[in-house]
Amino acid sequence: MARPRQFDERTVLDAAVQCFWKHGYEATSIRDLAHHMNLTGASLYNAFGDKRALYRRALDHYLANSFGERVGRFEDKLPPAEAIRSFLNEIVERSLSDPDRKGCMLVNSALEVAPHDADFQRVVSDMLTQVEGFFYRCALAGQRDGSIADDQSPEDLARFLLGVLMGIRVLARSRPEPALLHGLVKPAFALLKAHR
Repeated sequence: MARPRQFDERTVLDAAVQCFWKHGYEATSIRDLAHHMNLTGASLYNAFGDKRALYRRALDHYLANSFGERVGRFEDKLPPAEAIRSFLNEIVERSLSDPDRKGCMLVNSALEVAPHDADFQRVVSDMLTQVEGFFYRCALAGQRDGSIADDQSPEDLARFLLGVLMGIRVLARSRPEPALLHGLVKPAFALLKAHR
């Protein structure tokens, strides 16, 4: 009879996320993971499989608790233009306050793992499509209620905002400077502003 798991899955996945996020996929060893997750190597393998399988679980966990949580907080509770501003401002503030300069685990995965792994390429692509969808829905709703300028299509605004977001996340890893990161979002907000 198999013994029940003796750990809280959310807690150990949080630890795996932090380890992978800080060091990257390649530089993180099973030993590092077992240590940070407070598991034996055998328990880690039994519960999650190999390092790649654990990385996939950790990335899914990260995305559900970062993007999903943030979109729910902003899209459903704020007017469309304010949802976009709050989303991007929060990304800038989190980027500036991170002493480890970890950036975004999704973007890190896009650069490190996805180019060499079709499964991760799909995961990253699907999530970026969801991010673009959030921006599209906000842009469309804002154009309909007159709070967002309508001289660009909502599709193009969504793609542009996705590019701004990716730029923030990449630049924050090497140049986490307030003027630089705030300077990325100011023109975006100006572009969105409705001409009254």
